[in-house]
Amino acid sequence: MRERILEGALNVFKTRGLKFTMDDLAAELSMSKKTIYTVFDDKNQLLCDMVDYAFDKIKEAEDAIYYNDSLNTIEKIRGILGVLPDGYANFDFETLYQFKDKYPKAYKLLAHRLESGWEKTRELLAKGTEEGSIKNVDFDIFQITYESAVERLIMSDVLEKKKIPYPEAFKSLVNILVDGIIA
Repeated sequence: MRERILEGALNVFKTRGLKFTMDDLAAELSMSKKTIYTVFDDKNQLLCDMVDYAFDKIKEAEDAIYYNDSLNTIEKIRGILGVLPDGYANFDFETLYQFKDKYPKAYKLLAHRLESGWEKTRELLAKGTEEGSIKNVDFDIFQITYESAVERLIMSDVLEKKKIPYPEAFKSLVNILVDGIIA
């Protein structure tokens, strides 16, 4: 039930952004708001769980790349840094910047999830350095650069103003960062 509601919330969020209501969600799921409120106390809790759910999906996709023995280290790094799980390619990530003012708890969680879970990526970067396929760079600076760039893409309306779809901008960002560290 929880997963069904979260998937529905993501679908409604895709079309309505943060302006979606629990009525919109209930209509999307063909269930009562009362049923939704048995799982989630309020919209803020729903949004926090939605952030966790989406990032858990991203981590699953990263794991699939990390454990794929047919990929070399550079391909794994590029894949992990640029992962967008199935169904998220058309997601309007730019609207997430609205979390900051309207849902600060969800925004704080979003920022935390962006900054955590780097262990496998750092391991691959170290492996690439040992192999000689990656320049010897400060991994903390690389991580800060990546996080800042991704945050800028999703926490502002810059892409909307320039009419650049998020997946295209994200792919370009990853290519710039990865190609910039290849030895």
